[in-house]
Amino acid sequence: MRTLPATDIELAAWLRLSLAPGLKPAALRLLLSAFGLPEAIFNQSLEALAGIAGETAARAVLAPPSPDFEAQLDAAIAWWALPGNHVVTLDDPAYPPALLTMPDPPPLLYIKGRLDLLHTRAIALVGSRSATPQGVEDAERFARELSQAGVTIVSGLALGIDGAAHRGGLEGVGGTVAVIGTGADLVYPAAHHALARQIAAQGAILSEWPLGTPARAANFPQRNRLIAGLVSGVVIVEAAMRSGSLITARLANEMGRDIFALPGSIHAPLSRGCHRIIKQGAKLVETPDEVLEELGFATPVAAKAASKQAVRREGAGSEHASAAIQSELLAVHAPTSVQPELAAGPASSSAPPAMSAEALQLLDALGHAPATLEILAIRTEMGDAALQNTLLQLELAGQVTALPGGRFTRATHG
Repeated sequence: MRTLPATDIELAAWLRLSLAPGLKPAALRLLLSAFGLPEAIFNQSLEALAGIAGETAARAVLAPPSPDFEAQLDAAIAWWALPGNHVVTLDDPAYPPALLTMPDPPPLLYIKGRLDLLHTRAIALVGSRSATPQGVEDAERFARELSQAGVTIVSGLALGIDGAAHRGGLEGVGGTVAVIGTGADLVYPAAHHALARQIAAQGAILSEWPLGTPARAANFPQRNRLIAGLVSGVVIVEAAMRSGSLITARLANEMGRDIFALPGSIHAPLSRGCHRIIKQGAKLVETPDEVLEELGFATPVAAKAASKQAVRREGAGSEHASAAIQSELLAVHAPTSVQPELAAGPASSSAPPAMSAEALQLLDALGHAPATLEILAIRTEMGDAALQNTLLQLELAGQVTALPGGRFTRATHG
């Protein structure tokens, strides 16, 4: 093996341990506690290692590195040399302290962006990839207000709720951290390339996977474990009964973190997972302030004032208030990202096949929570006349019910 600088020698030792097949993080932590740095571990006998972590772990440590190890090491050194990139090991002061409370913290982390965000108060905000428009709005609003209160928003960079959480987190001083299930040099899903660049520039992207690791289904539950480990609490916005978000909630609960869930309509498929964990002891929350209070995080006066102002705007019936709502939603809810989700949303399957394309779009945009004309206009980009005519069509078909206060909701059947 060629001669390396001291820092590269240390990295090589850590990388070799992190890539050793069959060496679990919990066993590695035992070995590090007993012998110190990785170089010392490699100098031990099989019997000494086995006495601490078992024979399987001992053989994994002493097995020769894979033939492509040199190439992997070169790639890690080159990646680390790029501006904004970091390789952080368990003995590094920059290692996220919250992860050290886990029984199996990863030995090596690849991080793009701000290391300071891994040492702050943090809350995870996760949910369905097939989020409803209402769920996307709720996730962005919760993330934005929590971030404005100085709390870092952690999520998994998936489509739907995760993406909305990151966008909201970027709007506050708390910022956002994306924990990903691929190598740190890759972006998955591809639709989030622009968002990932923004997070790397203003927040942080974190991965425990070696560079070049593609997206694999088995990686994401392990990614969820890191999300749970980094935070004081987890907020579930929307989740079906079988959802990765519920895995995150379970893992977080096992680590002693607080679990919160937003309730929804009993008719909404993506509310069922939230209702299930509420029944199991998660705290039902309706506002970001409730999350802050439960975790003992102070809410800045300015953030409270902004929240109250938003409530007043929502309650006002004047044209000025409607314009304010429209301006605010347009700023945080780009139609281009919502439209494909509307076309594939879960609600369209329940609409009668005879409905027009506009009616199907409006029914999807309505979701399972009441919405005003202003909100529906923004979600659908319909003109006033087309919106009114389509709502009337849905009312006559028994699919929509008008509520007091100029709101509309999906009709309940059965």
